[in-house]
Amino acid sequence: MSELCRTIRLSDLKDGVPKTAAFALVLHDAWRPSVHREAETLLRAAGIPWLRGFVAFGEGVVGPLVRPGLPGCTQCADTRQLMAGRDRKEMWMLRHRLGEAGGIPSDAWASLTGLSQMAFLLVAESQKFLQGNRSGLEERMFFIDMKTLKSKSHFFLPDPLCPVCGQLPEDTPDTACISLKPSPKISEKSYRCRSLADLKDILVEDYLGFKTGFLSGKMVDFVSPFADVSVNLPMFDHDEPAAGRTHSYAESELTAIMEGLERYCGMAPRGKKTMVIESYRNLADHALNPVTVGMYANEQYMQSNFPFKPFHPDEPIDWVWGYSFMRQNPILVPQQLAYYSSSCGQGFVYETSNGCALGGSLEEAIFYGIMEVVERDSFLLTWYAKLPLPRIDPHSAGDPELDLMINRLRTVAGFDVHLYNATMENGIPSIWALAKNKKQKGINLICAAGAHQDPVRAAKSSVHELSGMMLTLNEKFHANREQYEQMYHNPWLVREMEDHSMLYSLPQAEERLQFLLERNRPLRTFQEEFNRTPVHTDLTDELKDVLLAFRKLNLDVIVVDQTTPELKRNDLHCVKVLIPGMLPMTFGHHLTRLTGLERVLKVPAMLGYTDQPLLPEQLNSQPHPFP
Repeated sequence: MSELCRTIRLSDLKDGVPKTAAFALVLHDAWRPSVHREAETLLRAAGIPWLRGFVAFGEGVVGPLVRPGLPGCTQCADTRQLMAGRDRKEMWMLRHRLGEAGGIPSDAWASLTGLSQMAFLLVAESQKFLQGNRSGLEERMFFIDMKTLKSKSHFFLPDPLCPVCGQLPEDTPDTACISLKPSPKISEKSYRCRSLADLKDILVEDYLGFKTGFLSGKMVDFVSPFADVSVNLPMFDHDEPAAGRTHSYAESELTAIMEGLERYCGMAPRGKKTMVIESYRNLADHALNPVTVGMYANEQYMQSNFPFKPFHPDEPIDWVWGYSFMRQNPILVPQQLAYYSSSCGQGFVYETSNGCALGGSLEEAIFYGIMEVVERDSFLLTWYAKLPLPRIDPHSAGDPELDLMINRLRTVAGFDVHLYNATMENGIPSIWALAKNKKQKGINLICAAGAHQDPVRAAKSSVHELSGMMLTLNEKFHANREQYEQMYHNPWLVREMEDHSMLYSLPQAEERLQFLLERNRPLRTFQEEFNRTPVHTDLTDELKDVLLAFRKLNLDVIVVDQTTPELKRNDLHCVKVLIPGMLPMTFGHHLTRLTGLERVLKVPAMLGYTDQPLLPEQLNSQPHPFP
């Protein structure tokens, strides 16, 4: 380095850094996390780019190259590495202790050969930077095995919540405004504006990696009838799986990554700083009234150990800005309704990921967020009102792919698939799918749902959902059958999401679905049940048709933009859609939310299923079977 620049050696950073310094190296033959935090503070304040090298547990680490003023610092890198590891809690505690103690004096595996290899890499990357070239360590770290010298570069995403370099904007009404823009479809038959082929490289390269990846692992399921791939979204206290199901393992991996990104965005605000803490009464003119999205009954709130308390309009809560398409203005939304793991210590309901969707454009994300709200609402309304939906002949669609899917589930998995038209008053085609086991062993019934402007796509979506449970849960069902039988007799034992579907794996639970399974009704065709609407070449036009349908019903569509910096870098978007009055999906029978939602009583009569609106006591009191 001395041939390229003048070097100044410092044994520590207590005396500060020279004002004339243009670049800094922070080097140790051991791990000293407190020094790295100190370097971030001093060098960032001085505006000096820097690069670190150290050894921890027999592994040499070089990088990242830190540029003051830009996101992507050493603390971001360490956080990603920590979260990607399996022992993240233990490593966090160790890092905290080392920070207090000053670090490890030396690493036993720091061999001279390994340190020399690190030195060559440090010199090469420093020279690139000082000569004005791009370094290979921006948003990357090199890991070198001190024993074998095997090395590899790993990419990491800057952490938007990083206390050192995080640069989140404030959540304001202006940032919540939505002006729909053209979003051309990639083809005449597609309802997407970006193809998986175009997204392939960025999804895998930027988000999936076992060492420092945003998503830290991948598992291929060879048991499921279709190509099923799961990826792991690491949380500090647990691992959150995200699955993709298509007819190709490569495509399933990409859809699983997108599902993982969607879940990450939907859990808590990571794209904007929450700024409003106030009572609903003081914000009522420009805020969503929480009671319109469905509350628990007073009897539920009064239960002992019930985890939520009644909503009170005078109690201050956290609010985020969304956009109301009915008002055509920004609107404040309770944060716990906009982000499903964000109770903020003020929980009055449990919100799920219902209405969360990711897209290649904001318009695409909103479209699919609405479809998910419609899908769950149609399913629940059918269940609570016991609607005898028209049964549809899947082969009448004239779609070879749907035919092959149905036939494969019958041949490979041993299930017959029944499809029902669950379209409600909004007119958006919705499908209730039910799979019935033809074998004597294994789970008996599986239910799923789908909604889409194209009813055949809705059917395919629901069939894909069915396939994910057909062959993978038999062992668990048999091992815990006694527990599920107890749930059959006592619905309050249904507490978790999986309990709902496993309860209806019991043969005796089939009687509760006789309102659908009755065989005296004739099969209907897709042509008889669905009026095909004109197909647009732009997805935004499809979205506008859907918004108009809800406006005619006087139902507002509220969108909260959940997009985080990790998605913005690749022009991906994530939203939460709320449609007050629609039935929210809930899991745990004790958390059923129907209070204040009159649609469940009125829609059956509107659609001709009943002669008059239902009474609350006429609703189905059993746990729903949504998987």
